[in-house]
Amino acid sequence: MQKINTKHKIVAKPFLKWAGGKSQLLPSLADLLPADLTRGNINKYIEPFLGGGAMFFYIAQKFDINEIYLSDINKELINAYRTIQKEPLNLIDKLKQMNNTYQSAFPERRKYYFLKIRSMFNKLKNSSDYANNSRYNVERTAQLIFLNKTCYNGLFRVNSKGEFNVPFGNYKNPKILDEENILNISKLLKNVILLNNSYEKCEEVVSDKSFVYFDPPYRPISKTSAFTSYSKNDFTENDHEELAQLFRRLNSDTNAKLMLSNSDPSNTNTSDIFYSEHYGEFNLNKVFARRSISCNSDNRGMITELVITNY
Repeated sequence: MQKINTKHKIVAKPFLKWAGGKSQLLPSLADLLPADLTRGNINKYIEPFLGGGAMFFYIAQKFDINEIYLSDINKELINAYRTIQKEPLNLIDKLKQMNNTYQSAFPERRKYYFLKIRSMFNKLKNSSDYANNSRYNVERTAQLIFLNKTCYNGLFRVNSKGEFNVPFGNYKNPKILDEENILNISKLLKNVILLNNSYEKCEEVVSDKSFVYFDPPYRPISKTSAFTSYSKNDFTENDHEELAQLFRRLNSDTNAKLMLSNSDPSNTNTSDIFYSEHYGEFNLNKVFARRSISCNSDNRGMITELVITNY
């Protein structure tokens, strides 16, 4: 019998646009979820590369899960989730102020306001006490959401100094404040454990009745498709190899169900055997996604991506 979450009818969706977000792939990913989820045999969900959280939102709204662990190496991102979890009303008030200022400004002044917020965000990056929910955190989360909604292409990207560097997007009516969604997300996050950790730390909490979803920064499938980092630390080829080792170790040491998403090198390089070499004993499923395989947006189209499972 399918164990559907009937405790709360909460409708929530990702509040940030994030590089590699999985919203468009959810129907395909849902078809590949472990049967133990629908049977009610999973009591712990772990997502070590949280990002925009599309998979978390789907899982949390559809299934009853006793424990949920969400983590990401990006402290700005985890701060935002924690702020929504603990201080949604204060965040909404701050976003209302920013939205009113932006929407009431003449078009030529909107860019000035964007640059002002971006400068403030970068200056405060070393001031926030993320562990203790300091007074800076609501302000910082509001700035992050504002920048994400008004910057070019809605991306979070930082330079080598950890400074947000995406230019102004010049959109006519960006949705800076989605009050209902923030309140619903806060409810959904009520008992969730949020951690600012590297993905390796997830090994400490994985147990037999866990479902772990890995969505790391993708291996580039062309010389021009690599995304400039969403944190100061790039995810290297060596990191992908170490992640594969963790995947294999969790598979051998526990009965956890594991899923991992990544790019499919066969789109551009059929001689790339990374996945058959490192994940050959697992199920390598291919799903279709609309992505750009180069910096030229004209090359955006349907390509295949890999979804690797141990079940």
